[in-house]
Amino acid sequence: MAVKVLELHHHGIRVGPSEAEVRKAHDFYSNVLGLSRDPGRPVIPTIDGHWMDVGGTAQIHLMGVNGMSKFAKGPDKDPSRPHVALAVASIDETQKELDRLGVEYWMAESVVGPQSRQIFMYDPFGNMIELHQVDTCRCVVARRSNVATKSMA
Repeated sequence: MAVKVLELHHHGIRVGPSEAEVRKAHDFYSNVLGLSRDPGRPVIPTIDGHWMDVGGTAQIHLMGVNGMSKFAKGPDKDPSRPHVALAVASIDETQKELDRLGVEYWMAESVVGPQSRQIFMYDPFGNMIELHQVDTCRCVVARRSNVATKSMA
């Protein structure tokens, strides 16, 4: 069995850490690429930035960080490093499956909210991957399922 990935959620990229550099990144992604800012981005201590919506289905997370973030578990285990994030059906089942497969990973908790739990790992080529549970993030599937649940009531 493999991990059950539901959707591509975001691509996290680092931008300069100063307020001016974060603003410059926002202006580029907004004015040049036409992306709009997600106003629901929470305040993340030591990680300034913006979440830019891409076509209503994914995001680009602009992360202004100087050095390692406070959530880092080491220089190569920092959730503010460039990464691709995928939403999964169950973070607990995902963790069990990664353990069964012998995949090395680390957890980050309460980064984007009190209930958030994220798994980070590297693929065989050094690309960082984030996995998080679909109903604990601002994912399209979660929005759709919330709308479906409300309309069925």
